[in-house]
Amino acid sequence: MSADNELITLRDHLRLAVSRFTAAQLFFGHGSDNAWDEAVYLTLHTLNLPLDRLDPFLDARLLPGERAALLDIYRRRCEERLPAAYLTHEAWLGEHRFYVDERVIVPRSFIAELLDEQLAPWIDDPQAVAAVLDLCTGSGCLAILAALAFPNAAVDAVDLSNDALGVAERNVGAYRLADQINLIQSDAFANLSGRRYDLIISNPPYVNADSVSALPPEYLHEPEMALGSGEDGLDFTRIILSKARRHLSDNGLLIVEIGHNRDALEAAYPDLPFTWLETSAGDQFVFMLQATDLK
Repeated sequence: MSADNELITLRDHLRLAVSRFTAAQLFFGHGSDNAWDEAVYLTLHTLNLPLDRLDPFLDARLLPGERAALLDIYRRRCEERLPAAYLTHEAWLGEHRFYVDERVIVPRSFIAELLDEQLAPWIDDPQAVAAVLDLCTGSGCLAILAALAFPNAAVDAVDLSNDALGVAERNVGAYRLADQINLIQSDAFANLSGRRYDLIISNPPYVNADSVSALPPEYLHEPEMALGSGEDGLDFTRIILSKARRHLSDNGLLIVEIGHNRDALEAAYPDLPFTWLETSAGDQFVFMLQATDLK
């Protein structure tokens, strides 16, 4: 991409970005769902402008260095097919910002919405939650949101990947929660012997084999182990369901996100009384079980 004398204002560059993103047939699924929103985000971030204020700057004339920086990030988004979060090293869940890079999956979880509401009405006293487990913590985002939602809880953030835990440590430090969140390297529950929790949350790998083979290029930059989970996408969920009971307190809750696998899960476990939690996208994606529901 090369700028010419017609590319002067921020508005000019946004138009160019949308045109190039559309022509490149980019896939949007890591924070935005269309070329315009992605262009706005990358432009405002690159120019160090507030992400929630576009209009006052639309007709601002850009300096040569600013124009070059924008053209470069537009080029990388098109040519390398990197998710925007890996270009800016940040991802947002609601109002919360997290550092990310290619050691972790880009955070996107409906569980974040539920934690913002302190899991009401299923938890009636957030102050009484004493122990929380975030299984497959990745960047640590859900562990951090859990620590903020339940300030008296000790939170264990578990991942198999030491690389991911390095990113989680950075985020935990940024939120000054190192005294509340304990990072643990473990293959599922393997290194959690004797530990019990009032709440277990997990956004595990859940993409089935057919979907993994058809993933857009943007997703191929993410850690493979954080996406695929066997032929039907339920391999890791099966581990959770088989072992969670021994790690839950008597009145504990298990909350797991499973993508588009509700039908397959209910068919595989017809006797489990899943409660499907309402999120902004509907009630198909996150289930809850009480400890007494699990054998």
